[in-house]
Formats: sequence, C-alpha cells, structure tokens
Amino acid sequence: MIPLSLNTAPIAVVWIVIWVASITQYPVYCQTEAFLSVEGEVTYPRKVTFEMLSAMTSVEVAVANREGDIDTYTGVPIATILEASGTSLGPELRGGNLTKFLLVVALDGYEAIFSLPEIDPEFTDKISILAYRLNGQPLPAGMGPFRLVIPHEKRQARWVREVKAFRINYAVQ
Repeated sequence: MIPLSLNTAPIAVVWIVIWVASITQYPVYCQTEAFLSVEGEVTYPRKVTFEMLSAMTSVEVAVANREGDIDTYTGVPIATILEASGTSLGPELRGGNLTKFLLVVALDGYEAIFSLPEIDPEFTDKISILAYRLNGQPLPAGMGPFRLVIPHEKRQARWVREVKAFRINYAVQ
C-alpha cells in the first residue's frame, strides 16, 4: 500500500494510469458482443451479431494499403446481409424499389451512401463486403469491429470504419 499525501498523489495517479494502460488489450471492444443494426425499409429489421455474421458465407478480398502492401480482409458480402434482412434485391429490385438506398453509419457519425444496384449481384459483378478480420486477425481498434471494404473503388472514402448500422431508405424528391 502506497501512502498518498498531497505531494505523492499526482505521482501515484500517473503510475496507476500507466499501469492500467499497459494491461489494456486492444482492440478495446469485445468483438463477440458486437452487432450491426439493419433497419429501415427491410422486411426483418434486426441486430446482426458477430456470431450471426461469422456463420454467413464469408469471402476474402486482397487490397493494397497506403504503404503499397497487400492486406486481406475477411467478411460477408453486403448483399448477403441485406438479403437476410429482406431488402428488395434481385428480381424485386425494379420500379419504385430502385429508389431505395443503403446508408452506412459509423460509431462516430460518419455516413456513406450506396444505391442498391451498386450492391446487388444481379446488377454488378463487383463485390463489397462488411469485413470483420484483417490479415486473419480481428479488426484493430479504430477500424472495427466491422468495416466496409469496397475493393473496386479508387478512393477509400466509403470504406466506413466502426460500422454500427445499415439503414435502407427511399430517396425522396
């Protein structure tokens, strides 16, 4: 037990903060407790847990990072997640349903938007995934537990980090 006086208290507090920081494991979230909300114009609004996501058919995509090295992301195609929630895709994606869009929301409030044909495999051969692993490891803090990966885009502006929700809405005039 360290006796604390007015003279030693700041030193003790600094030591405790350093000790706590040294034992903290990263990522700071628990991936097994993570979930993704799928809401809006869907038949089955739900919270998709990490267990549910990891039970879906996953794919790997290899992309170059900013340093020019190749990173391999593991995740589930966005279309698979949306289909499981009853989003209008495939033959149903016509007429008024073509005015629906996906809004991807991050924990920090960052948002990106996609038209449903950009995601639907009946409209495009390009794949976009919700990743939960990077090079075989859980996504690091600040990136995960889930991240959007769109390998065919030249810029990563829509590669949303820390994804918390998919919202399907209609565009309005």
